[in-house]
Amino acid sequence: MRNHLFYISFLFVAFANAQPVDKKLNRKLENQLAGFKGVVGVYVKDLRSGKTATFQADTIFPTASIVKVPILLGVMDRLHKNEITYDSNFIYKDSLLYAGSDILGSFKSNESIALKKIIMLMMTTSDNTASLWLQSIAGGGTRINRILDSIGLKQTRVNSRTPGRETNRTQYGWGQTTPREMGELLERVYQNKLFAGSTDERILRTMGRNFWDEDEAISRFPPYIEVFSKNGCVNASRSEAMIVNAPNHPFVFCIFTKNNVDQRWSHENEAWTLARNLADLLWDYFEPKDKWGDDSAQQ
Repeated sequence: MRNHLFYISFLFVAFANAQPVDKKLNRKLENQLAGFKGVVGVYVKDLRSGKTATFQADTIFPTASIVKVPILLGVMDRLHKNEITYDSNFIYKDSLLYAGSDILGSFKSNESIALKKIIMLMMTTSDNTASLWLQSIAGGGTRINRILDSIGLKQTRVNSRTPGRETNRTQYGWGQTTPREMGELLERVYQNKLFAGSTDERILRTMGRNFWDEDEAISRFPPYIEVFSKNGCVNASRSEAMIVNAPNHPFVFCIFTKNNVDQRWSHENEAWTLARNLADLLWDYFEPKDKWGDDSAQQ
């Protein structure tokens, strides 16, 4: 496994240094991003041509709930090593509760729940109680960060409840990443080149069931198109990371924001509006209607 992770780390570096640039799409992105009141970073990659379009893609951003992707990676690493099983049962305790409106927090102490259901709650509904529990099950933030480092991710880290990451937590919150690193991580999973086999497939299936699809970019893609995604939102940061499994040009799309002036929790929020507009732009760019004919025929 150690040699496998070293190979994956090498591939990450090679990919970052060899990606051709889609200059036309870059210009379109820059036009859309002009005037945003905050800091924004974007990473887009056409998975057929290998071309990328980026804007501040190597800037570090808060993950908010997108940290749940690295947490999922940590859990899946343990599954891959047969240290735990997908059907394992765990006992919920009141001490695990993270105050809020999470589903798992409504459980009674000493109730049993299967690992696969805890994972579903973390990735589908973004349940924070489930997520912090899974961070512990994965071996904690320090172990997750070692895995991230071993596969070539130098900026993506879990900060919360992780010794030595207190300063980073103050600046970025629960976790941190860059648009490029998160996009490259999702690509490796999609290409079945992270763990390989059923583990990568299980990660994708888990990420294909996002409940939060009203205000975010994911809402702009047709419902018959599979999207593997995770979003993360706090007052001054609204971000999304996804792979859109488009039929002609499947693509990676990561948009991260921070220091946002508009902190409203409404559909009109500037960052959410920007993300939806970029989703429209990308869908029209990669899947123009002349390739489809009548869109209604695809439903």
